[in-house]
Amino acid sequence: MKRVALRRRARHISVVLVVLVCATVGIWTWDTAPSSAFLPPQSRFLKLQTEEEVRRIPSGLNTETKGSYSSATPFVNKGKAQRTTAALFIHLVTSQMFLCTFSRGICGSVKKLSLALLCFSLFPGLLMTAETKEDSTIEQVEHEVVSEPKHGKTPTSRENKLQQVKREVAIRKDQTTKTTHIKETHSDPERTKQFVAKKDDVSTSTARFPNQACNYAKGKWVVDNHRPLYSGSHCKQWLASMWACRLMQRTDFAFERLRWQPKDCSMEEFEGSKFLTRMKNRTLAFVGDSLGRQQFQSMMCMITGGKERPDVLDVGPEFGFITPEGGGRPNGWAYRFPETNTTVLYHWSSTLCDIQPLNISDPLTEHAMHLDRPPAFLRQYLHKINVLVMNTGHHWNRGKLNGNRWVMHVNGVPNADKKLAALGNAKNFTIHSTVSWVSSQLPRHPGLKAFYRSLSPRHFVGGEWNTGGSCNNTTPMSIGKEVLQEESSDYSAGHAVKGTGVKLLDITALSHIRDEGHISRFSLSASKGVQDCLHWCLPGVPDTWNEMLFAMI
Repeated sequence: MKRVALRRRARHISVVLVVLVCATVGIWTWDTAPSSAFLPPQSRFLKLQTEEEVRRIPSGLNTETKGSYSSATPFVNKGKAQRTTAALFIHLVTSQMFLCTFSRGICGSVKKLSLALLCFSLFPGLLMTAETKEDSTIEQVEHEVVSEPKHGKTPTSRENKLQQVKREVAIRKDQTTKTTHIKETHSDPERTKQFVAKKDDVSTSTARFPNQACNYAKGKWVVDNHRPLYSGSHCKQWLASMWACRLMQRTDFAFERLRWQPKDCSMEEFEGSKFLTRMKNRTLAFVGDSLGRQQFQSMMCMITGGKERPDVLDVGPEFGFITPEGGGRPNGWAYRFPETNTTVLYHWSSTLCDIQPLNISDPLTEHAMHLDRPPAFLRQYLHKINVLVMNTGHHWNRGKLNGNRWVMHVNGVPNADKKLAALGNAKNFTIHSTVSWVSSQLPRHPGLKAFYRSLSPRHFVGGEWNTGGSCNNTTPMSIGKEVLQEESSDYSAGHAVKGTGVKLLDITALSHIRDEGHISRFSLSASKGVQDCLHWCLPGVPDTWNEMLFAMI
């Protein structure tokens, strides 16, 4: 009988040892092969949060939240807590097994084995429950505490995390004056809530709010019944009648009610007073062709809301803008808003390079078109400019060159390079040259922000402007409403700014799907049968260019 009892106890002890070995192996391999490793990585899930849930966003919001980590990260730094919890389970299993072993058959071997397997099967789940509780506590604190951006490694234990929380709670008390608020715009339901912060706030880098990394060129057009931003029939002080489609024969103005909505972020609502405050004691300069002039006039109407402003000063002579004898058009306009000392100007430079007459005494003289020199205006007045927007493109054709008697020059002499003589190559060479020069000047002018605006698309169908080309469509978004590409459709512009301090104002693709927004056949001054499929009705598409610019400055 004693021999039978000893054998029975030996089997019981063997079962205990097996359980202990299995539990030990499970513990020490848990870090490298957790059960949740078979689940999809957290980074593959898109975590959404409704706008109603957003109540307060810290000014120093930490972008490295739990949701942004990889699938393995939550397990890497919790080994100590996991092993502590596992030890408790081992103690429980061992105690139960020894109790059953030495209680003279009260528990059968089957029951003992079942208990061990049950505990071991619940072991990972209980660990995950404890881990989830810890994560939920940290996540709750992240939503309530103003945290500083993390640039180092995450805490390696729960104690480190709790210490960090205590520090962040102390920081919160000192940063209550820098709280960022969410303000809902008075617009259609599709519009996201706007980011409104005090001047010293730090903008977040999440996809829901404006930030420097946002690709504003990627998005879609949406209907907004609170558009346009100004009246095309009332903004007569700043808007040329040849671009005010409200003064023409056009009767369909649905195109005025479209708003551009970026895909991965919100674009700040434009307000004239907000713009003037941001540009206090600063100068915004548009330098380019007639599309640049349209953007300039659009900006003036947006700032004033299309209303008369007799207090705005004409400061053109400060920048050399003087009406020539005979009543011709000056080569630019400059206006100053006295309440904030903000200046907005436009300088005509259709090719964005320096053009000089070869013989100033001969009115029919040829003009040297210096492809490797920036416009003389920039060389002379760049020190007075704080935000510069440049563009060129549509004047690079043989008709313009021959009509204006422009002769390409490089290094001060007529161009002898046949490859460079091709208009496309000459244009790209000039854009690169001017952008590079402006970028080289940025260290000398620390307050200067420079942009190159990409090409505004044309929509002539069946010919050119003088050969019967037309753009008769008046239905918005008939050829598309969304842009998903990452790179600019204007390769020359994107390539020119790459590696420089000049930023790209990419408007090409989003303007391309707005063919209904051109002046088209409705111009009152155009010759019969001639349509304008190059310039835009105002208010219209160029307003969006300025909204993007406002968001980027």
